[in-house]
Amino acid sequence: MNTWLPPRTFAAATAAVLALTACGGSGGSPNASGSTPGASGTPAPPAATSAPSAPSSPTPGTTTSPQTPAGPSATPDGTPPLGSWSLQPLWPFGTLAQAEAWQRSYRTGGHQPWHLDPGRTALAFTRDYLGFTEIDRVSSSRVSGRHARVGVAPTGSEGGTAAVIHLVRFGTGPDAPWEVVGTDDTTFSLTAPAYGALARSPLTAGGRITGVDESIHVQVRQPSSEAPLGTSACCTPAGGENQPWSVTVPFSGARDPVLTVVASTGGHVAAVERFTVTAVRTR
Repeated sequence: MNTWLPPRTFAAATAAVLALTACGGSGGSPNASGSTPGASGTPAPPAATSAPSAPSSPTPGTTTSPQTPAGPSATPDGTPPLGSWSLQPLWPFGTLAQAEAWQRSYRTGGHQPWHLDPGRTALAFTRDYLGFTEIDRVSSSRVSGRHARVGVAPTGSEGGTAAVIHLVRFGTGPDAPWEVVGTDDTTFSLTAPAYGALARSPLTAGGRITGVDESIHVQVRQPSSEAPLGTSACCTPAGGENQPWSVTVPFSGARDPVLTVVASTGGHVAAVERFTVTAVRTR
């Protein structure tokens, strides 16, 4: 929502912003996918989310993992640190300490080298964490600096890419592992709850979808649990051209700081033909 300011108040606010900009360092690099970057600086984290307002229409190519330009602790290329609300670590590491522990084990014994491959990490996230075992191939891959966008799809499916997964290097050094932070969405989006929002049960999930006879299923997951913390009744019918969808999901047992909300649809040529994820915080 935009708030109107009187001319004098607006001028004062503008001067304050210019003063902060002069002290704030360099801005961030543009998103590799063409997603719309956030405003300068680091915005305040979203408020607690349990029943958000109706989601707005997504812009094709936008991402559920928004990026903000450089802040005080951003990397030299302008990437915010993972764990800031604008880039949440979804999987496989929950904290920087976990990522650094893997780096040490890799340097001494070559442990789990797949963490250095964004494609293998994206597929492991899809199959091992989300449980979409039929999605087993990389359909596209683009790496730009510390960011990677990896398309994943079912083998033999004519439906094309199921999702484009956004990954970011977690930590420092050439052996910093890849971490999933969200998905880039086009015809199937998950815009509520807001990315990085503080979530409570029951959670209202929603977005927009283009398709015919779609059947949407939503789960809430955390890396430390094999089973989902909550799941929607299967399944929510949807379809049409850029139409809104919404479903309420109760969940319990959250103990990880970041949870994954995943929405999927399918049933035409594969059980899961498209999916989208977002990150929510528990504290």
